[in-house]
Amino acid sequence: MIIGVPKEIKNHEYRVGMVPASVRELTRRGHKVLVQTQAGSGIGFDDQDYINAGAEILDSAAAVFASAEMIVKVKEPQAVERAMLRPGQILFTYLHLAPDLPQTQDLVNSGAVCIAYETVTDNKGGLPLLAPMSEVAGRMSIQAGAQALEKSNMGRGMLLGGVPGVEPAKVVVIGGGMVGRNAALMAVGLGADVTILDRNVNVLRDLNHQFENRAKVIYSTAEALEKHVLEADLVIGGVLIPGAAAPKLVTRDHISKMKPGAAIVDVAIDQGGCVETSKATTHQDPVFIVDDVVHYCVANMPGAVPRTSTFALNNATLPYIIALAEKGYKQALLDDEHLLNGLNVINGKITCEEVAEALNFEFFDPRSELTG
Repeated sequence: MIIGVPKEIKNHEYRVGMVPASVRELTRRGHKVLVQTQAGSGIGFDDQDYINAGAEILDSAAAVFASAEMIVKVKEPQAVERAMLRPGQILFTYLHLAPDLPQTQDLVNSGAVCIAYETVTDNKGGLPLLAPMSEVAGRMSIQAGAQALEKSNMGRGMLLGGVPGVEPAKVVVIGGGMVGRNAALMAVGLGADVTILDRNVNVLRDLNHQFENRAKVIYSTAEALEKHVLEADLVIGGVLIPGAAAPKLVTRDHISKMKPGAAIVDVAIDQGGCVETSKATTHQDPVFIVDDVVHYCVANMPGAVPRTSTFALNNATLPYIIALAEKGYKQALLDDEHLLNGLNVINGKITCEEVAEALNFEFFDPRSELTG
């Protein structure tokens, strides 16, 4: 198979779909890998590194898209990239379609086979291709939140861990999944006063066992969420419903009643955000203020630490890239029900139920689309 790796073009996005080591795994199996020049420069790999791994370097994204049978990316394709997709071409990347009608419509119109990292599942009910970036984003959320609390960013002017004789900041983490767990781990390590809210009792038991008395673990009701959000100095939004738009758990009314200078880091912004006042921002202009509350809503948080993020992502995606290349997309998807769950668009049809519901599209059964 001919596999293409274009350079990412989203604002301050330095990650790359495949590192040279991953390219080598494909080329030694007889596949051809086309890499856009300087695609890996943001994480310290030059064109020669890719050439040494067996790749061919092309001068433009257009050349990569024109020749490749499968495009491997990191972030959702931007409008100029979507225009280069063609029927039957495989697109393997993060998509986050539920809150993004323009992208969804373009992918439907393209006729491409669009497989989303974030809806691929595993036999434990997890999201193995989302997990590494959730780990990174969860940990980064505390760094971002600590900066948002600084007075120069219009925050309350608090140090997360406080100092002897001064209370630490109150950090409330909404969602006890991969993002929330990693956020809490970092916040606890810095000495903050940490509360984690979740509605899954088994998750709460697990978190309680992990953190013991270092973090409070609370069952999330509307009343509990309101109480803790209004008391918080920093709120981390880490709620995820796979494939679907994030629920708006923190309302505009909550925001209006929060402490002046409190901060929110909405990690769920890729799926529309779990805070009603959230809107996507960039690393170039990461924060905005609503009712004196600092909002950090960067849609590609792991892009700020691209080397760590790229290696973590490649470790997870490589087996699936190999399967798609070795078997072709139809057989690879039919052989692996978990990879099949990643199929969001094919034949101009939506095959992810949550995306179809969120955007009012008709849902088509993915297996039927492959075998019909």
